Amino acid sequence: MVQKAERVAAPQITGGNRAGRQGRPVGNVTRGTTNPNRMRRVDRWLTGPQGWRLRSAENPLVVDLGYGATPATAVELFERLSAVRPDVQVRGVEIEPDRVRAALPLQRPGLSFHVGGFEIPVPGRPVLVRAFNVLRQYEEADVAGIWRLVQDRLSADGLFIDGTCDEIGRRVTWIALDAQRPLSLSISVRFGSFDLPSDVAERLPKALIHRNVPGEPVHALMQAMDRAWLESSPMAAFGNRQRWQSMASILRDAGWPVQDGPARWRLGELTVDWEAVAPGD
Repeated sequence: MVQKAERVAAPQITGGNRAGRQGRPVGNVTRGTTNPNRMRRVDRWLTGPQGWRLRSAENPLVVDLGYGATPATAVELFERLSAVRPDVQVRGVEIEPDRVRAALPLQRPGLSFHVGGFEIPVPGRPVLVRAFNVLRQYEEADVAGIWRLVQDRLSADGLFIDGTCDEIGRRVTWIALDAQRPLSLSISVRFGSFDLPSDVAERLPKALIHRNVPGEPVHALMQAMDRAWLESSPMAAFGNRQRWQSMASILRDAGWPVQDGPARWRLGELTVDWEAVAPGD
């Protein structure tokens, strides 16, 4: 059963009890909608530019936080990360006990499922925490507290991914945070799934989706992407991959702190420093 949305603030964590007040998981039961292969774009980023975190981790613990009504994406995460780190330990965490019970038959060495919320009730400090289509169902005012709660659980080189995508994973965005601060905003789209790059704005994470208005940095990025995409229209004769790469290059030349390069751009991906899009207030 989906829980009526409630305000969620980071609780006080005391002693060895990492659950919320009265030992209850921290968070609300969400709709839990998901589809197989929905997270392929962010998983490709985790095994690509961020793969070093998993390879160098002393304890390769990964948490799929709020995996939804079915565990398909948690199983996919385990299989994809196993190619980078065969001894990876993936823990699927869901606040709804019935969803966890339904996932238990899929447990295997390296993959398990647990009842919990943002307190992440598993031993050890994760090197990766992926929470997709979870925070967008909360209040924007609660995001910073939720971020802090999860960040406090990360390992030294750990990364928390707060992302949103459409139902079949063709328009995807995510914010990456380490234990101290937000690091970047990534955008990944399937070519042919948009008219203008700013179409992805409807899938921005909760921290940014209400900020796509004039005067806000993320709105400026969306507009700059559209202008650069239109400016790159002559490249369409060579395909949308070349056009997207041209767009990214124009943005970088204009001073936007674009990360990575053509190898990622050709996948329909773009990552910028968080400082360039952080909310203005």
